[in-house]
Amino acid sequence: EVRNPATAEVIAHLPSSTEKEVEEAIEIAEKAFIDWRRVPPLERARYLLRLRKKIEENKEEIATLITIEHGKTLKESFQEIERGMENIEVASGVTTLMMGDFLEDTARGIDEYSIRQPMGVFSAFTPFNFPVMIPLWFLPYAVACGNTFILKPSPRVPLAIQKIFELIEEVGFPPGVINLVQGGREVAEVIMESPGVKGISFVGSTGVGKYVYEKSASEGKRVQVQASAKNFGIVMPDANYEKVIPNIIASAFDCSGQRCLALAVILAVGEAYPEICKRVLEKAKEIKVGYGLEKGVDMGPVISREAKERIEMFIEKGIEEGAKILLDGRDCKVEGYPGGYWLGPTLFSECSPEMSIVREEIFGPVLCIMEVKDFDEALQIIHSSPYGNAATIYTQNGYYARRFRYEAGCGNLGINIGVAAPMAFFHFGGSKDSFFGDLHAQGKDAIQFFTNEIVIVERWF
Repeated sequence: EVRNPATAEVIAHLPSSTEKEVEEAIEIAEKAFIDWRRVPPLERARYLLRLRKKIEENKEEIATLITIEHGKTLKESFQEIERGMENIEVASGVTTLMMGDFLEDTARGIDEYSIRQPMGVFSAFTPFNFPVMIPLWFLPYAVACGNTFILKPSPRVPLAIQKIFELIEEVGFPPGVINLVQGGREVAEVIMESPGVKGISFVGSTGVGKYVYEKSASEGKRVQVQASAKNFGIVMPDANYEKVIPNIIASAFDCSGQRCLALAVILAVGEAYPEICKRVLEKAKEIKVGYGLEKGVDMGPVISREAKERIEMFIEKGIEEGAKILLDGRDCKVEGYPGGYWLGPTLFSECSPEMSIVREEIFGPVLCIMEVKDFDEALQIIHSSPYGNAATIYTQNGYYARRFRYEAGCGNLGINIGVAAPMAFFHFGGSKDSFFGDLHAQGKDAIQFFTNEIVIVERWF
């Protein structure tokens, strides 16, 4: 059952692919690779550009589907589609991005050069929080480089990506080049164990991601895993509060906090602490929670009843551990939608590093504010976290901004930017328990991940 999280109504029934169907998809993709890799890169790029045009023409329908199945606001759904299309645009530059290197006379009469070649079938397992954008972190690059591709999306949000695949079919990609299978762990296991699949991309929790990484790597596959996060934001006393507060609010509560770049903990330095507590509370109270298809709504529901209960458990734990709750979102109700998975913005102060709400990923609309005495203490707290997905500093001081960039050690850093989401032509960073692998999603890393670099040493007599 697929449910609308704003109404709790069943909106679709998802068929799970059988083991035989998954094996057939892999076999079809292997056969399609033989001809697809011979299609010139420029022609492969044209398929992608036609797909981008189709998505643009249908983005209102796609955005509506995202909102219905995920719960985010319509505005957030449109933004997601735009970021996905940017990846198609960047991947369409494959004719340049795939170029190798050449050097003549590396020794007398000998030339040496490198070329990038596609490898075969790749697959991606993607999460619920960005049903369209995250599959497009991988799919365009894989097929632009000449590989074939199998997507296994989250079974919670199958509708928008199903529409994308209808558009893929309309574009006329050769059969077997891009494939969709549906289901949970049992489907992923077949893909991970198949010798026909050369590499796997994954976005999700650290626990599952580590398993995918270890199992897939043990089967000889390339693997890239973007995993859990706990993102900290340092606010220095000299920060521009008029600009900073709206940025913190958007980062913490947009998409109901269900994104791996959301700010989860604010480390307010010295005199910034009381000011941040006061101003963030004022703005958080103004957030309107409701059905994402309706006008004027700032924040939708969380994805499921289980997610709501888990987040509520963390809120209760935070209170038990001694944090002060400034705003409690557990009693949130939306008129006309009594069954929805509603949680309002939740704000804690008087937090400390050992608390569960500070250490663990909550993945919901919960923001903690902690007082620290100086920049060095804030940096120490960031370093003590097992996660290294993202961090942010708000300051007008170049010295602290540079030290932060130099020493923070997280994969995506923001300087006066709450959500440090890289554009498609840069890779999506991550370190520590937030990433497993050596090549990230997007940008040049994607081209390297989806190709094998061959070196040729050549001499003619």
